[in-house]
Amino acid sequence: MLYLCTKACKVMRRKQDKHKENKMMKQFVLIFALSMFTWMGYAQDIKGKWLTEAGDAQVEIYESNGTINGKIVWLAKGPDTKDIHNKDEKLRSRKLMGVNILSGLTKKKDKWEGGRIYNPKNGKDYKCSIWLEGDKLKVRGYIGFLYETQTWKRKK
Repeated sequence: MLYLCTKACKVMRRKQDKHKENKMMKQFVLIFALSMFTWMGYAQDIKGKWLTEAGDAQVEIYESNGTINGKIVWLAKGPDTKDIHNKDEKLRSRKLMGVNILSGLTKKKDKWEGGRIYNPKNGKDYKCSIWLEGDKLKVRGYIGFLYETQTWKRKK
């Protein structure tokens, strides 16, 4: 009789242990899945502040009227830096702080395209597309079939 009770207790313990293991595994899978969804949502969001490749400016990307735009919110040379290379002489005295350098981008698959980018270093604007690669933002300006791509880093 004692033998049967001991055997029954062992079987019950095994069942309880398996139940605990299954419960812990389900909790782990749930936490992992929620973490991945959170990370994926963050990774796909291009809105926020980005440091340019040269590290001399910070651009805030935002949505307005269904398009993605980006304005300068910080400059290494200081907030009073002027737009001295602008083709329009009237705009050469304006401060670069707050100037939209990205405009009119719309999402197409994994990229935002169809917009323009203004380069304050030479006063020209170009066709533009942007996309995420991991935690980096790729920014590409086009002249015809020629292009240049920069990698911007998210400001944390």
